[in-house]
Amino acid sequence: MIEDIRKSYERDELTEEQAGDNPFLLLRRWLEEALEANIIEPNAMCLATVDAHGNPDARFVLLRGLDDNGLVFYTNSNSAKGKQMAHHPYATLVFWWGVLERQIRLRGRVEQVSDATADAYFARRPRGHQLAAWVSPQSEPIPSREWLEQRATAVEHEYEGRPVPRPPYWKGYKLVPDTIEFWQGRRNRLHNRLRFTRLPDGSWRREGLAP
Repeated sequence: MIEDIRKSYERDELTEEQAGDNPFLLLRRWLEEALEANIIEPNAMCLATVDAHGNPDARFVLLRGLDDNGLVFYTNSNSAKGKQMAHHPYATLVFWWGVLERQIRLRGRVEQVSDATADAYFARRPRGHQLAAWVSPQSEPIPSREWLEQRATAVEHEYEGRPVPRPPYWKGYKLVPDTIEFWQGRRNRLHNRLRFTRLPDGSWRREGLAP
């Protein structure tokens, strides 16, 4: 029965000493360990936003860039999430790596990356993915799967023999976190939780949280 599923988290621990003072260093380390663990889509992040009425939405996107300021992902700006971020440019990202018994939550403002950055990343995408960006009116109702496949065929013919440009609505976004929380599962639900909060001078305050 679903209510009887139990798992004891005993793989690792997370102390303040291990975490250090810079959450981005720890984030990179955990990402590297997720890659080494051969997790499917280790860069998958749940993106949570709110619409104009305050209703929450969540879906997965892929991390495509990381620096000491924030995390970058790409999407259709006409999609539900694109419209929601335009209306309310704050969001939360969540990583979950069950094999490693770890979670990271990041919350902060969202800003668009430059067109040059988006162009450079779009040019690196597989051609089929580039074409799909023109094919799909993301989040909009469609009459049928057949309609979508016919549209894909038409777009493929349109760009046959030439590079696929980035659609003007296909944009990059950076979440600039003001809080980052690291969660490491522990035995008897006494998990390790450490929260980093960005201070006005750009440094970080670290504190432990009750599980």
